[in-house]
Amino acid sequence: MSPRLRRKLGEWLTAYVFLSPYLFVFGTFTVFAVGFAFYLSFTKYNLFSPPKWIGFANYTRLLQDEDFIKHALPNTLKYVAVVVPVQTVISLIVAFALDQEIKFRRLFRTLFYVPSVTSSVVISLIFMWMFNKVGAVNSLLKMLGLPSHIDWLNNIHTALPTIMAVNIWSTIGTMMIIFLAALQDIPVTYYEAAMIDGANRFQIFRYITVPLLRPVIFFVVTMGLIGCFQVFDQIYVMTAGGPLGSTLTIAYLIYKNAFQSTTPRMGYASAMAFVLAVMIFVATMLQRRIIETEPYE
Repeated sequence: MSPRLRRKLGEWLTAYVFLSPYLFVFGTFTVFAVGFAFYLSFTKYNLFSPPKWIGFANYTRLLQDEDFIKHALPNTLKYVAVVVPVQTVISLIVAFALDQEIKFRRLFRTLFYVPSVTSSVVISLIFMWMFNKVGAVNSLLKMLGLPSHIDWLNNIHTALPTIMAVNIWSTIGTMMIIFLAALQDIPVTYYEAAMIDGANRFQIFRYITVPLLRPVIFFVVTMGLIGCFQVFDQIYVMTAGGPLGSTLTIAYLIYKNAFQSTTPRMGYASAMAFVLAVMIFVATMLQRRIIETEPYE
């Protein structure tokens, strides 16, 4: 073996020795786990007996599952359709505002970001108390002379919008930080040239800031889509899918079938999980076609 080939082989082996811990974790907990879950989606499996192959029965069953068709699927789509654009727009506006030279700018950035580093379970418990029938929200409405006997989390018309509001409030901080970093990367010369040409703040924001942020907007929307399609924490803590399935989502229905059922239906839950994965993939591809990922030059 030539010295050159021996050196390259040594470099190759050294690289894979350092990569081996990551490759082991990735292979075990991602590749194998996903592959095994895909196999389980074609089986009847209850954790207590070996998987039994049933083909596409779990997938066809989804089309007849009332919880999935009438509650989980439309609730999840509504949740995504409302939360993703609202949290994206608000976080972009807040980031743009906090990128300006204003007093207490660092304090405001910290205050907006705090909910993002707070446990979602803790936030959900706090808002459960606030939206209780005798909680802080109804007390404030009573002080303002407005209807104040709303049972926010036990009303089929208000439960899901309430959880949407909680999620928007708790996630805009993370997206604000991402937008803020991107805004600070835009050359100041663009803004100076626009101001010399007589552009106002709104025109600068619309015709310079937003176009240059397209790759970041795509990233933020993608992360928002994934998070909203997989919403679980707030549902589990605040409503458990109720009342009458009005807050039941696909992720929570997967959990119910896998762990809360008297007889665990792991195969059916796996099939539902892969349907959710396909939905996330399709939604991501669609929004990639809508949002150009290259900034304007």
